[in-house]
Amino acid sequence: MSAFTVLKEHRSFGGTVRFMEHQSRETKTKMKLSCYLPAGEINGCLIWLSGLTCSEENFITKAGAQKVLAELGLMIVCPDTSPRGLNLPGEHDSWDFGEGAGFYVDAVTPGYADHYRMYSYVADELYGLLVGEFAVGGRVSIMGHSMGGHGALVIGLRNPKKFKSISAFAPIVNPLNCRWGQKAFSGYLGADSVELWKSYDACELIKTGKVHPQPILIDQGANDQFIDDQLLPQSIVDAARSTGQKIFLNKRSGYDHSYYFIASFVDEHIRFHSEKIIS
Repeated sequence: MSAFTVLKEHRSFGGTVRFMEHQSRETKTKMKLSCYLPAGEINGCLIWLSGLTCSEENFITKAGAQKVLAELGLMIVCPDTSPRGLNLPGEHDSWDFGEGAGFYVDAVTPGYADHYRMYSYVADELYGLLVGEFAVGGRVSIMGHSMGGHGALVIGLRNPKKFKSISAFAPIVNPLNCRWGQKAFSGYLGADSVELWKSYDACELIKTGKVHPQPILIDQGANDQFIDDQLLPQSIVDAARSTGQKIFLNKRSGYDHSYYFIASFVDEHIRFHSEKIIS
């Protein structure tokens, strides 16, 4: 019996776009997700992590990835960005903290510690469900955008044996040194827990020797309004310089932070992962 309840589905490029939900042991809430299932054999699976204010719907409806996924026989799964339906202190006060902004950490602060466990939800619970239900063990990669790019980097770096490859669009690479990260980490991890913060910062992880055996692919729009004060892409290049971690950073002239940017280069990312998954 499947752990997932299918809410709706649509035919797409011979395969199926499916919207689902399940009861999560980590968040103690129902979690929604979307996925694309190609027709025929599934060669591997991508997990996509979305950014601030997004839900399970953004990527699957805006990125235009289904055609290349169908061609390569890859499925993709897009979980929601936080638990929903709670009423925790401060959870609904701003767009960059709380609901829709889980930041892919396991919270330790009162109230949030019981439900905001997005790191373990993605890295352990969702991963286990995918391996169990779709037989994709050893053939899973991870990618994401902005806050979700941060999540993909951190989860991939901390779990290199689970995730064959990592990529990101406009990721928050150094949350210790940007306002979005500082606000989220203070609220979820505690204002004085600097060492805990470092365990969820891609730059800090690389500096301490957490490296992935495959190169990390990052695309960054050069006209992104958040590049200089929130995203800080050069920081991860600098962090990797003295380690064995290879970073491919593409700065795309004229592109911004939107899904127009993601849709322009998502095929390249999916083909990048396909090479690592199928090889």
